[in-house]
Formats: sequence, structure tokens, C-alpha cells
Amino acid sequence: MFYLDELKRYVGFGAEDERLLRELHAAASADGDAEIAAIAEHFYDVLQHHEGARAVLTDGAAQIARLKCTLVEWIRTGLTGPHDEAYYERRSRIGRRHVAIGLPQQYMFTAMNVMRRDLHGLVEKHLLAERVAARDAVDRLLDMELAIMLRHYQLEAEERLVRRERLAQAEKLTAVRTLSAGLAHEVRNPLNAAKLQLQLLERRLQRSEGDPRLLDAAELVRQEIGRLSKLLDEFLSFARPADLAPTPTDLVALAGHVVELERPGAEVNGVTLEVLRRAAEPLEATIDAAKIHQVLQNLVRNAIEASPRGGAVKVIVEPIDGGVALRVRDQGPGIPRDVLARIYEPFFSTKEGGTGMGMAIVHSLVTLHGGEIHVRSEGVGTEFSVHLPR
Repeated sequence: MFYLDELKRYVGFGAEDERLLRELHAAASADGDAEIAAIAEHFYDVLQHHEGARAVLTDGAAQIARLKCTLVEWIRTGLTGPHDEAYYERRSRIGRRHVAIGLPQQYMFTAMNVMRRDLHGLVEKHLLAERVAARDAVDRLLDMELAIMLRHYQLEAEERLVRRERLAQAEKLTAVRTLSAGLAHEVRNPLNAAKLQLQLLERRLQRSEGDPRLLDAAELVRQEIGRLSKLLDEFLSFARPADLAPTPTDLVALAGHVVELERPGAEVNGVTLEVLRRAAEPLEATIDAAKIHQVLQNLVRNAIEASPRGGAVKVIVEPIDGGVALRVRDQGPGIPRDVLARIYEPFFSTKEGGTGMGMAIVHSLVTLHGGEIHVRSEGVGTEFSVHLPR
């Protein structure tokens, strides 16, 4: 509704325009819908002269007959109003339908000009005394109609771009997964052998009561081998994620559990943690609870690390169309644009000693659930939103 209100203000569409349009409809339909039906007839006559538009109308005469009836209703509701939220929803459905059938945008402009001329003709015939104001009302109405339709073409273009980016990301991740799995397999065996030999060496050094500095050096090597083993586990978790074990799960309870686990760490950093629930009913989804727990825990830890002392991290659970959103919001300095474009890349990290696998694994687990993850970072603060289907 905000978009429609903004559109009305922009074109100057108001109550006087609605009055004139209703009077125009009443006068034109006094003896039935013949005049409006003639406009619909003319509209499709012009449209069929364009080869590109004609190619979209694949069902021939039957489809055109249905579309003419729809157009008559479209003209009637446009003239009679009310131009409220229900009107905007109807127009949006029509706009989405034009996008779905693949009608090229340029035909929307030419078709709207045909409609404009014919409606101006009705004004000259029926509202001669107020023809200037009535023509302006028609123009404002059609400007709004065109803006609403073109908005859906723009939304579709943006969605196509997002889909292409996700496909490119998925192809990149597939290649890296293959590389990671192979690398982890090749490194695991010699690493296990080195760990075993180190244990034997440590025992011999302890029995021989040799130089204690050698024991210190062996301990350092053991720690580094442990760190490499952990890194290999992360590689394998990313490269070969286990199959999902989905069960109905209360996401509010899951979020609460994650927050309680991370609260001690938040308190050490001087950060407050809270869960916000934006629904009265239980917010359940059929998910692999352990994996989404891992996703949320990773996001909450990152948010705590990003927040200044005295800051707050909020975990928000709310319903969305067809699913549930988990949002993690911090009050940190935000993510630079050049970093933002790479946060899901494996091995990319801005943390000292970071492996760069955390967010790659998060992205992988969300995608496994058929979900999406979005990030918004403008100025102060960052918000990650995980959208999961129910």
C-alpha cells in the first residue's frame, strides 16, 4: 500500500480525479458496456499487428476473447475505483501475469497509448464541460497503471539477476567441494600417521627423561596437528554435508537454546542477547534441527564478535510467506562492500586465524533446506536473514 500511496502523490492523483473517472464510466456505460467493449476490441486489433505480441497469444481466438473480457473489467475497475489496496493487488496480479506469459515491455507502452487515446475520446464525447480535468484524470490513472505493471517487470529482472548469481555461486561451491573432498582425503592418512608417530615419540621421550624442551616441541606439534585435523573436519563438513534428517521443529525454542548457549560468551564481550518472537502461534518448520542450530549458532557468534561493548544482538523469529525467517541483527560497524560480495566464499576470512569455512558451511546448510540467506549491512549494524520453507 505504501507504493500505491507514493505513486498517487507522485502523479497527483486524488479525490477529484476519482470523481471524474466515475462520471466518465457512468456516462459511457449508460446504455451498456458497448463503448468500453469497443476500446477493448481496438486494443487487441492494434496488439495483433505486432508480430512479437502476437507470438505471445498462442491460443488464438479463444484466448483473445477471454483477454478482451478481462480488459473490459480492467477498464471498468480502473474508472470506478476505489483506488485502494484491493485495487493495487488486482493490478499487481495482472502485472505478474504479463511477466509470466512473456509479453515484451515495449508493448505495454504502445498499448497504453492506444488506451489513452480511446479514453480521451470518451472524455470528449461525454464530459465536454470538464474535458481538461477529465483528460488529466485519465492520464494520471494510466500513468499509475503503467508504473505498477513496469514495477513487476523490474522485480522479475532483479529476480533473474539473483537467480544467475545463485547459480554461479552454486557452480563455484560444487567445484570447491570436489577439491576439498579430494584434498581432505589425501591429507587425512598422512596426518593420522604423523599423529600416531608423534604419540610414540612423546612416550619414548617421557620414558627416557630426555631434554624437556623436546617434550615442549612435541606438544606444539601435537597442537598443530589437532588444528589441521579440525580444519579437515570443516572441509569435509562443507564438501560432503550429511543427508538431512528433517523433523517438525519449533524455531522459537531452537533460537532460545542457541541464545542461552552463547550468552556467557556475549557477557564476556559486554554484549546483550535477546530473542524476539513476532507471531502468536508456534513457528514450526520441518527442518534438520541440528543443522539449523549450527547455522544460527555461527551467525550469533559472528554477531557477538562484531558488536562493540555495550552493544546488543537480536535474534528475531517471524513468519514470512510460505515459511519462517530467522534474523540475526548486530550493532557492529557493518561489512565493507568488497567483503560483503565474498562472505560465502570458502577459505575467505577477515579474522586472524580464521579458516574461512564458517559462512560457506552456513550457506551450504541453508541451501540444502531449500532456503535462502540474505544479508543487509548499511552503515552501522548488519542483519543476516535465513528464510526457511515450512
